[in-house]
Amino acid sequence: MPDDQLQLRFDPQTIKHLGVRMYATLPPALAELVSNSYDADASDVTITLTETKGKPVRITVSDNGCGLSFDDINEKFLVIGRNRRQADGDRPSPKYGRLPTGKKGLGKLALFGLAKMITVRTRQGGKLNSFILDWEQLSVASGSYNPQVLERDVDTSEPDGTELLLEGLKRESPFDFQGIADSLSRIFIVGDDFNVVVQSPRGDRVALTNARRYSTIQAEFEWKITDPAMIPTGSTYENQLTGKLITAKTPITPASGLRGVSLFSRGKLVNAPEFFSDSTSSHFYQYLTGWITVDFIDLIAEDVISTNRQSIDWENAEMARLRTFLTGIISQVGSEWRVKRKEIKGTELTQATGIDTKRWISTLPEAIRDQTQTIVDSLGGEEALEKYTPVIKALHAMIPEYPLLHWRHLHPKLRDRIEKYYQNAQYGDAASQGVQIYCDLVRQLANSTEDGAVLVNGVFGGKPFTFPPKLQITPLVTDSEVNIQLGQGHLSRGIVSGFRNPISHAPIDTSVPAVFSELDCLNILSLASYLMSRLDKVKVN
Repeated sequence: MPDDQLQLRFDPQTIKHLGVRMYATLPPALAELVSNSYDADASDVTITLTETKGKPVRITVSDNGCGLSFDDINEKFLVIGRNRRQADGDRPSPKYGRLPTGKKGLGKLALFGLAKMITVRTRQGGKLNSFILDWEQLSVASGSYNPQVLERDVDTSEPDGTELLLEGLKRESPFDFQGIADSLSRIFIVGDDFNVVVQSPRGDRVALTNARRYSTIQAEFEWKITDPAMIPTGSTYENQLTGKLITAKTPITPASGLRGVSLFSRGKLVNAPEFFSDSTSSHFYQYLTGWITVDFIDLIAEDVISTNRQSIDWENAEMARLRTFLTGIISQVGSEWRVKRKEIKGTELTQATGIDTKRWISTLPEAIRDQTQTIVDSLGGEEALEKYTPVIKALHAMIPEYPLLHWRHLHPKLRDRIEKYYQNAQYGDAASQGVQIYCDLVRQLANSTEDGAVLVNGVFGGKPFTFPPKLQITPLVTDSEVNIQLGQGHLSRGIVSGFRNPISHAPIDTSVPAVFSELDCLNILSLASYLMSRLDKVKVN
């Protein structure tokens, strides 16, 4: 071959299968061109999209990388399947110390998945070389193809770099400028020394950033992979993995392409988002996204990264171990997420309903507590708070704090004063104090200094009533009214003798208060409450 010619050697079917078909969509194809710029030690890459009357006509990808010499074009760029790492060594780049992302030498075929006419213009060391790749001519060539050389080693003052001009585009619909930027941001982890900008047909420019990858996600919780709680000290993967897991406030739609955890190696996607588990029925997986760097897999002798860099060979023994480890991390995050969600849901419920659900449920008897908690936990789900707030309020009205009927309807003067005893489960003391409060009220109304049975015998009287009792509950005209008056005295003597005296007069180390259960306490208090309510309209003689 004359030394002033270029030559591309190939099997024509290779171009069709690995180029046209594999890179038929725009973002993956552009990603390969961006990767070439990264490997060329570029710090800036610009992708310019051009339309005429709403129809795509041109894509330009330019960078300020090291460029190519004429010999580099022939011996490296135009050789299909050239393994750069084997040929040049897997060593850091001279300027930024980058390890190469390219491995199979097939990324250049992405050009033919996008356009029929590709003009390459590249500069290195003050020399300019340019040539044209024509798909129509290449597709009918047999075994080799000679691109048209436009310029060879022309002196130039332009800085090093490469520009790819793609025309005769296969795409007919208008460019989705924002969508392309979003898609590319999911393929690369960019840094301060590598800036990628996409320019729309109108001249709008947007930079690819790591934040852009999740800009549509409203994050609720985050976990750093480097946290010792994620990767314990001494683990095989200590200092091997970095990244972040994120859970959203609302379910992530499958169409977003973000549901699941992405894996990156050397700054580029190697495994599309997934959960690394066969069991993904929990609704937790609808909220999970994030990324993890696994740079070490590029050093494995066996090539475990698929050609299109969308999946890893999980059948490989080392990758199977990694998958098991990642499954464990995600399971741990799932457990912590459920706890965090429960806490924040309780806070949101309190704000929306005015009900402290945690305190409320803690006051319920065990049987009711468990069932109420189940209802509260299952209500709402992913629905808006306003949809289930009325249900919580209705449930609270049906089952309020301390829901046993006795407590709800105790006389307020009694309930307020013994509430602390009851809340602390001091049921014997609560019952004793309740009766004492009743006796204090009787003594105060009767202006008496007596106590116990002597007090109640002296103020409520006995049959026959030869003179009005000190505290008259009824008019004492009918037999029923007389019986009610007598009953007040009998019941008063009963609660003093049966409840107050055994507790108040028992030795300090006695177990007497302990024999009173919560239900016993409420029954005693209910009776004291009934007797107090009769005194609300008492006639003092």
